[in-house]
Amino acid sequence: MKLFLLVALAAASVAHAQTRWQLATGYRAESFHTQNIAQFASEVEQATAGALRIEVRPNNTLFKLADIRQAVQDGKVEAGETIMTSMVGEMPIAGADAVPFVVHSYRDARRLWDLQRPLIEKHLAARGLKALYAVPWPPQGLFTSAPVRSAADFHGTRMRTYNQSTQRIAQMLGATPVDVPMVEVNQALASRRMDSMITSAVTGVENRVWDQIGFYYGINAWFPKNLVFVNRQAFEALPPTVREAVTRAAARAEARGWALSEAVATESTGELQRRGMKVDRVPATFEAELKRLGEKFSREWVQSVGNEANVIFVPYYFQR
Repeated sequence: MKLFLLVALAAASVAHAQTRWQLATGYRAESFHTQNIAQFASEVEQATAGALRIEVRPNNTLFKLADIRQAVQDGKVEAGETIMTSMVGEMPIAGADAVPFVVHSYRDARRLWDLQRPLIEKHLAARGLKALYAVPWPPQGLFTSAPVRSAADFHGTRMRTYNQSTQRIAQMLGATPVDVPMVEVNQALASRRMDSMITSAVTGVENRVWDQIGFYYGINAWFPKNLVFVNRQAFEALPPTVREAVTRAAARAEARGWALSEAVATESTGELQRRGMKVDRVPATFEAELKRLGEKFSREWVQSVGNEANVIFVPYYFQR
């Protein structure tokens, strides 16, 4: 009887030591972001010998993408992933990576995130949250029905838009903005409701746009990032060794995710080309026009956000 009690107590102690988290994301299980999170969760469980198990809940099954940050803040779920631009209403600084034509490469995107991260962490901490890591989507490119040489080629055409930034880009280029959901893009192209759009090569492949559109230009308009974060109270409740394991696994997930993003971008661009699309860079003169638009967008963003924006963009532009 005494031996039985000792075994039962030991089992209860182990069970008590095990912690289970749920991590909510709005993206499909097949997304490279979600696959990266799954590997992160697996590494945490392995590194902690099962002391912390993270169950990944993709595809809006737990909370919708737009509601995940608040759900984690409220303690309804321990961790989550969301696109950073979804947080700009309460944290305008989260929109730095979506200012068009400022970031031109993954290297630039990395520099921007290094400058942005301390401010994001400060705002998250004020809301009881902790950033774990961030990974960019492949860059946003330009899909067009006809070749593009300059902004003048957009006059009299229709450009798909889906937020305020894309609406302004269309207007600045002389195109008419057209609000078209991604699921209706092929139909809109076939019926000539739209002639161009800015989105990633990955999205183009997923929607098989080569049946309706012939040109893709890698303008790298912006590199939006997804952020993985945790309820700070849940994180601090972990034993120190487990917290350290989570932090180390998050650092590996960030490095791995950036490499995955770049690989997916390269593969998707190649697939567009294999499907018969003309993949190219825009002429240098048009690229210079887009750069000037980026400078205008960044000045406006700094004015709207205030001093915190200068903390990012002053060193970004002047400390190469």
